[in-house]
Amino acid sequence: MKKHIPTEFVFQMASLLIAVIFVHAFYVAVVRPNAAAIIEEQQIQIEENPDYVPERSFFVIIRDFEQESCFVLMLWALSILGYKAYAASLERALLQQDLVPIAEGMRILPEDTREYARQIQALPEDEKGLLLPRVLLSALQRFGATRNVQDVSSSAHTLVESEAERLESELSMIRYIAWAIPSIGFIGTVRGIGAALGQAHRAVEGDISGVTQNLGVAFNSTFIALLLSIVLMFLVHQLQLMQERLVFETETYTDDHLIRHLQSG
Repeated sequence: MKKHIPTEFVFQMASLLIAVIFVHAFYVAVVRPNAAAIIEEQQIQIEENPDYVPERSFFVIIRDFEQESCFVLMLWALSILGYKAYAASLERALLQQDLVPIAEGMRILPEDTREYARQIQALPEDEKGLLLPRVLLSALQRFGATRNVQDVSSSAHTLVESEAERLESELSMIRYIAWAIPSIGFIGTVRGIGAALGQAHRAVEGDISGVTQNLGVAFNSTFIALLLSIVLMFLVHQLQLMQERLVFETETYTDDHLIRHLQSG
C-alpha cells in the first residue's frame, strides 16, 4: 500500500529548513558584520579614552551561535503555532454553521439518521475530516444502530475527549522547543564561562578584555534564551486555551443541535 506523508510533518520540516536559511542569512549579512564593527569601534574608544563605557548593542548581544540557534527554534515554533492556530480557526468556523438543520420542537428518530448523515457526508473533503462533522456523524450513526440517546451522548463525549488528548499530545514538539531554547542558552553560558576561565592568566597580568568578552557571551546567550522562552510559553498557553475552548464548544454544539433532538421511539 502507498503510504502518504502527513501534511503537518512536511510543513514542520519545510518550516525548519526555511527558518535555518533565513536566520543564518540574516546573521551573515547583518548581525555579525554590524557586531564586529561595533566591537572594533568600542575597542578604539577604550584605547583612546580609559573612562569610556561601552554601550550594550543589540547586534553584539545576539551575535553568537547560541543566540542564532535560539532564533531558529523560535521561528520554527512560531510556524508550528501558526499552523495549529489556523487549523483551530477552521474548526471554530464550522461552529457558526447549521450542519444539522432541525427546527425547534422537531425530533430525530433512528430511521431519520441516514438522511441527516448524508448531509454531513456531502461536505467538502477538507471540512468533513474536522472535529465537529466527525462527532455529529458518529453520533448519528451510533443512534441509528443502538437507538439509545444516552449511548449516543457517551459516545460523543468519548470522541471529544480523545480529540482533546490528541491536541494535547501534538503540543509536545512545541513544548520540547520551549525547553530546548533555554537549554541552548545555558550551553552558551557554560561555553562563555569556560572560555573566560581560559583567559584567567591574562587577567592576572592586567588584561581583562578576554575575560569580560567571554563573560558577555555567557550572559548574553542566557538573556536571549530566557526572553524567547517566556514569549514562546505565553503563545503556547494561548494556543492551548484556544484548543480547549474548541473542544468544549464542539461538545456543547453537539448537545444543543443534535442530541437534545433525538428521540428513541
